Amino acid sequence: MQTTLPPPVVILADGAFPAHSVPLRRLSEAGTVVCCDGAAVKLLAADRLPDHIVGDLDTLPDALSRRFSDRLHHDPSQATNDLTKAVNFCLLRHVEALTIVGASGLREDHTLANISLLADYAAQCRVEMITDYGTFVALRAPATLDSFAGQQVSVFSLTPAATVSSAGLRYPLCNRRLTSWWTGSLNEALGASFSLRFHSGLFIVFRQHRTL
Repeated sequence: MQTTLPPPVVILADGAFPAHSVPLRRLSEAGTVVCCDGAAVKLLAADRLPDHIVGDLDTLPDALSRRFSDRLHHDPSQATNDLTKAVNFCLLRHVEALTIVGASGLREDHTLANISLLADYAAQCRVEMITDYGTFVALRAPATLDSFAGQQVSVFSLTPAATVSSAGLRYPLCNRRLTSWWTGSLNEALGASFSLRFHSGLFIVFRQHRTL
């Protein structure tokens, strides 16, 4: 069994296929693309072969199951979704950094679940989710993030009891409890970076792509 995957590793989820240049560039530069089940169909339509296909395989056409039988990784469990199965597949092969694309754009409940799961993944590796509009990352410790003046930023707390402070945002957070999803949203970076400080908790940060 292969124990490592050529980096950089990108997971393509079975949501809307990326259209923006940022996630498309990550796909084109990937050393390994791991497809969540039927996402392989979309990757083939973009003229790239999947390196691995992971999931319960309920949305993968039979013809592709036969064609790619050498790279199928069947996990029939219904306790996790196909994205989590793909992440676990990568972790078992010692991947330390992951980029997830194609995880939004269709069913909103799937999108929310995929975004919230970033906090679980971040406990085990460096992971980011790139959409056609921006990048989500989960923070489990204080961090300084790259940005640009005018970049739209939102901060979401998965532990509402935790307090967070910021530097470098237009609307400062000062020991603020983000008790609702909206309370840390729609902020703006002032320069090349901003920082978030907190003693405990889990936070998810969205940063908008630069307008081309």
